[in-house]
Amino acid sequence: MVVDDHPMWRDSVARDLGEAGYDVVATCGEGRQALRVAAAARPDVVILDLRLPDLPGVEVAKGLAACEPPPRVLVLSASGEQEDVLEAVKAGASGYLVKSASREEFLDAVRRTAGGEPVFTPGLAGLVLGEYRRLAAQEPAGDAGPRLTDRETEVLRLVAKGLSYKQIAERLVLSHRTVQNHVQNTLNKLQLHNRVELVRYAIERGLDGE
Repeated sequence: MVVDDHPMWRDSVARDLGEAGYDVVATCGEGRQALRVAAAARPDVVILDLRLPDLPGVEVAKGLAACEPPPRVLVLSASGEQEDVLEAVKAGASGYLVKSASREEFLDAVRRTAGGEPVFTPGLAGLVLGEYRRLAAQEPAGDAGPRLTDRETEVLRLVAKGLSYKQIAERLVLSHRTVQNHVQNTLNKLQLHNRVELVRYAIERGLDGE
């Protein structure tokens, strides 16, 4: 699904996606309309502009994160400002790409976002990770957080590496439902709301490494 208030840009993005083999289930020019349509169309990925006439893109991202199941959100914005990037990620965006990106870069970002991988315009990934680590450094020493089981920690480590639930299930020889349950239990224990926040938590604790 493509959400952008510029008709020519919106149509161009939708056309590029269609030509690349993606099924574009909807296009929208306003935030509130996007939330209504997303609830009905249930897209896997939403390409979202931050500058919308009726509702900030960050608020739309938060609303999409509350959908069941929540789509992965790739922000496609003219802005590369640090504040915009961090606000989008905190709102639940899976990735952030500036509109100056090439068609190939955009389609690659969509493919990786659909696969559950956090994607950022070159230069922005370091910014986001740096901010997460800065926030982590501000936590009180010795704050280990709630206790996770070994299996929950194992699943969390694989989530942080960008693996899908299906891939994690295959890797650990578990059912898809069992992996979902482990993730949901972890979210509940850590008082987090979505997969993006979970990845951030894992990065803060160095669980994204080998």
